[in-house]
Amino acid sequence: MLIKSFAIIFILILLAVSLLGVRIFFTKNGKFPNMHVGGNKHLQKKGIGCVQSQDREAHKTNKNNIDISNL
Repeated sequence: MLIKSFAIIFILILLAVSLLGVRIFFTKNGKFPNMHVGGNKHLQKKGIGCVQSQDREAHKTNKNNIDISNL
């Protein structure tokens, strides 16, 4: 009984993965959709960007930055 339930669960998971990947598996240039915030045109129009990109920009060295490590 236990093996039969594992087999049914395995088949259901296999079916779900294959149905989710139909576009990726069977199209010529199939790839996953861009889920990144920076790739969303509507959010770009509103000025909303990726937090990681904004953080990277904020941590860039400033030419007017004062180095306090030598004080």
